[in-house]
Amino acid sequence: MTIFSHSEKETEEAGRRLAERLGPGAVVALCGDLGAGKTAFVRGMAEGLGIRARVSSPTFTIVNEYPGRVPLFHFDMYRLSGEDELYEIGWDEYLERGGVIAVEWSEIVPNAFPENTVRVTIARTDDGGRRIDIEMPEALK
Repeated sequence: MTIFSHSEKETEEAGRRLAERLGPGAVVALCGDLGAGKTAFVRGMAEGLGIRARVSSPTFTIVNEYPGRVPLFHFDMYRLSGEDELYEIGWDEYLERGGVIAVEWSEIVPNAFPENTVRVTIARTDDGGRRIDIEMPEALK
């Protein structure tokens, strides 16, 4: 599925619509350049999960947890050196906690994701907008 966004609000809306289709245990791996809109997409996901907290990038904390009907675990892998470091901070435990996991900079830990991971790539377009490509696993289609 491809969505074209021309504003931060539209990017958030794309995240909201995706999250409404996700249940406990879902993992969303996001890729995109710095400033592409990954955090805006995750803000929309939080809204779609009924979370009212202010969502911000966990660049320095690695993970932010947002309680809700289904909790959201928002990871940012930018500062990690690879999968070993991710497992040291308890990645396996997060996968078992029954929340939705959103991972920015997922390309840094490409082998850490379960088979049924949703893949989201956000890229800038020539007109200043964003192209959001969402690859859904068969189980969620």
